[in-house]
Amino acid sequence: MLEPGQKAPEFTLKNQDGQEVSLADFRGRKVVLYFYPKDNTAGCTKQACAYAAANDDFEKEGAAIIGISKDSVKSHKNFAEKYSLPFTLLSDPDKKVLEEYGVLKEKTMYGRKVMGTVRSTYLIDENGIIKKAYEKVKPEEDPAILLRDAASD
Repeated sequence: MLEPGQKAPEFTLKNQDGQEVSLADFRGRKVVLYFYPKDNTAGCTKQACAYAAANDDFEKEGAAIIGISKDSVKSHKNFAEKYSLPFTLLSDPDKKVLEEYGVLKEKTMYGRKVMGTVRSTYLIDENGIIKKAYEKVKPEEDPAILLRDAASD
């Protein structure tokens, strides 16, 4: 996991509409960058819907929300439409950004060791510097914690 004070690694990925989006596109704004395991699963849906409900409050704080998972653009499109998600979802099928941000780790599922995404969130400032980093976040609590952090920054 990256540490506060580090420069956030740059990336360009496709969003739920198939358009390329770069972290640099958000320079001058705070960014809540959250990594999650899979579209349409219970925890990920709770987290996304909580971020959607707080989206206006994040906008008031000058913060953009970006969710990243290894799911496809099509999966993201369906997920965003199904839950009316008003923010950007980025597809990282090659897991390069997941690896760069240190959120792809060995997990135990059904008694087997597998590589998976650890639910993690970063608050990045207007200059691209990581201000806060949270690993193993709780889906329903994550948006409120990040909103508090965005407001106090």
